[in-house]
Amino acid sequence: MKLEIWLAFFAAAWAISLSPGAGALSCMTAGLRYGFRRAVWNIFGLQLGVLLLVAIVAMGLGAVLAASQLAFDAIKWFGVAYLVWLGVQQWRAEPRPMVADANGELVPVRRRALMLRGFLVNASNPKGIIFMLAVLPQFIDPHAAQAPQYFICAGTLLFTDMVVMSGYTLLAAKVLAALRDPNHIRWTNRFFGTLFIGAGLLLATFKRGAA
Repeated sequence: MKLEIWLAFFAAAWAISLSPGAGALSCMTAGLRYGFRRAVWNIFGLQLGVLLLVAIVAMGLGAVLAASQLAFDAIKWFGVAYLVWLGVQQWRAEPRPMVADANGELVPVRRRALMLRGFLVNASNPKGIIFMLAVLPQFIDPHAAQAPQYFICAGTLLFTDMVVMSGYTLLAAKVLAALRDPNHIRWTNRFFGTLFIGAGLLLATFKRGAA
């Protein structure tokens, strides 16, 4: 991959990562509820989702998904249901401040559960796959070896997304965690829960030709 092409993709990767979406929302809610150190596992899950999206495009499955109404709808409605479920869970979250116990834990939660949560947020979003299908191939030279180029693009996306998602998580963990009034915490949880539900409803309106 030529340097000028990579620099263009590097800039595009920042734009993709910085654009607000379900991933950023997942990071902020995880940072708010679990603190930065534990919420990092949510970020790792998101990156696994990014890798899956790149692999789907690289293997040509993205075009199949874009062409198949049944496959598209199946993934889309799973994503809608999952985002709405996350929103309901956030609405019902206990309004308590982040106070560490004797072991330094904030809220008991399995790392694996947070990774799965992050992975499903990205993997169940057909809009991300269609968007990746529309953007990523533009930076791939069809006359050169494909695999190294996709590896470079995947590494670039992982780097930018890790930095941006870490920023969202740290912001929530440091700023929002300062809340101590249970009433404020309750309405903060409900605010993020509403955003999750809104993201799910917005995904429900997405069509294959919208990318």
